[in-house]
Formats: sequence, C-alpha cells, structure tokens
Amino acid sequence: MKKINSKIKRKIRNRKKLKDVNTDKLRVTVFKSSKNISAQIIDDKMSKTLVSASSTEKELKKNKIKKMDLSNVLGELLAKRAKEKKISNVYFDRGGYKYHGRIKAFADSLRKNGIKI
Repeated sequence: MKKINSKIKRKIRNRKKLKDVNTDKLRVTVFKSSKNISAQIIDDKMSKTLVSASSTEKELKKNKIKKMDLSNVLGELLAKRAKEKKISNVYFDRGGYKYHGRIKAFADSLRKNGIKI
C-alpha cells in the first residue's frame, strides 16, 4: 500500500466536493510554491484552461514585489483577463492549501475586482 500524505488527501477531498456541487460553473485553481503563485480558470466540461496568470510572467518578474502583494496583483490580473473573456461567475478550488495567507489574499483580490466566487 502506498501512503498518501495529508495534503494530497485534502486536495482530493476538497476537489470532489466542489465538483459535485458546482456543475455549471468554471473552476479557479491555484498553485503555490515557496516563491511563486499561479492560477488558472478551467472549464471542466471541455477540460480546457481558458485564462491563466502566473507570477513568473515577465511583467510581474521585473518588479520586486513581496509575496502577499504579488498574490493581490495576480488576483487583479486574472480578474482583468477573465472580464475580457466575459467570465464573471466561478468557484474557487484551493487544492490542498489551507485558506489563509497568500491563498486568501488572492481570493479576496478576485472578489474585489468583480469575480463572483
């Protein structure tokens, strides 16, 4: 038997519950490493990424920004790109990450910029 760590268990449990409830909405998923953060809006019916934003992009990389501020800027950028594609109603998939710190700052930034989570 292969032992699965608690982060992966939390990710699987969270994603399963979210997909059962939100069948007609698009999904915002987040990946966080120690230095960077990236997010994308996914259509699960077509299995396609519609919009994405990452802290490794050139325009964000050239400025020295603290990690919390980077999450806020990334939320604004993703919201702007989503509005261009006329996406306004999504559900937030935090994956295996706890909802605090940079993840919470990112979600709050999305809400402030007009995305309904």
